Amino acid sequence: MIRATICDGTGLHPVDPSAPILRAALAKGDGTLWVDLDEASDAEAAFLGEVFGFHPLAIEDALGHVEHPKLDDYGGYLYIVAHGLDRLGSDDGLHVLELDLFLGANYLVTHHHEPLHCIKVIWDRAQREERYFQRGADGLAHAVLDLLVDDLMPVLDSLDATIEELEDEILAKPTQRTLTRILDVKRATMHLRRTAVPQREVVHRLSHNESPLVRPKIQLYFRDVYDHLVRVVDISDSLRDLAAGALETYLSVVSNRMNEVMKWLTAVTTIFMPLTLLAGIYGMNFRHMPELEWRYGYVGLLAVMAVTAAAMAYWFKRRGWM
Repeated sequence: MIRATICDGTGLHPVDPSAPILRAALAKGDGTLWVDLDEASDAEAAFLGEVFGFHPLAIEDALGHVEHPKLDDYGGYLYIVAHGLDRLGSDDGLHVLELDLFLGANYLVTHHHEPLHCIKVIWDRAQREERYFQRGADGLAHAVLDLLVDDLMPVLDSLDATIEELEDEILAKPTQRTLTRILDVKRATMHLRRTAVPQREVVHRLSHNESPLVRPKIQLYFRDVYDHLVRVVDISDSLRDLAAGALETYLSVVSNRMNEVMKWLTAVTTIFMPLTLLAGIYGMNFRHMPELEWRYGYVGLLAVMAVTAAAMAYWFKRRGWM
């Protein structure tokens, strides 16, 4: 779906993407235009190429998937790739949300494959408040990227709470699922850092860009976004260290539990060793043994062995050794 809004001297107006007014606004450079696309179709590719004249490589990147945030300067416009992150429901992993922006002198084109909170919020606000458009296309781009970065903070808080929960679980009763969750969180913190660091560099370039497409007064706002990303990177490093510490704690607790199990098993083995030694020396070859002439002695012995093995296995499981 393609939707567009323009703000000119007469106010805010929704624009049909196929209407001549859109091409006229681009040609004259009047007002501020925002076009949002949320699909990767041939129609959208043709729209970006024919109406805006974007480079085919930029269109290919926008409609595809770019692994790392980046900023490309094509002279007449800037192509920006930014990433947001979201938690995968009840899992401890992260889901990457890609946002592509084309920033021109009087227009902003955004493209995303999935619904984005930052796009929805800023779009709804911009339809009610002209001040977003009055700040220009670079001001719109700042508003979108600023909220995209702010949306990383709940992810950080959620990961921090998960690590605290895992630490309590480790000290109480760690299981194999605990280890899986620790590794998932550790992987998520590394993923978070791999996203935040290159995105920090992109915003840094926007805050010191010599291109006339980002005005000096808007560069000041991008510096504030840069500061937020520096904080995100610092927190992600701390979370990564906490996850590594939780892993070490888990391994220590499991090792201590294993030592306790070995102590118990060693004690049981030690008790039965002299009994086994005596039985081995004498061979149990006594003349008067009640079970020697018993018809069901062999079957009865197998039954006793099975019951003993099952009872020991149940006892080990109850104690958490199995």
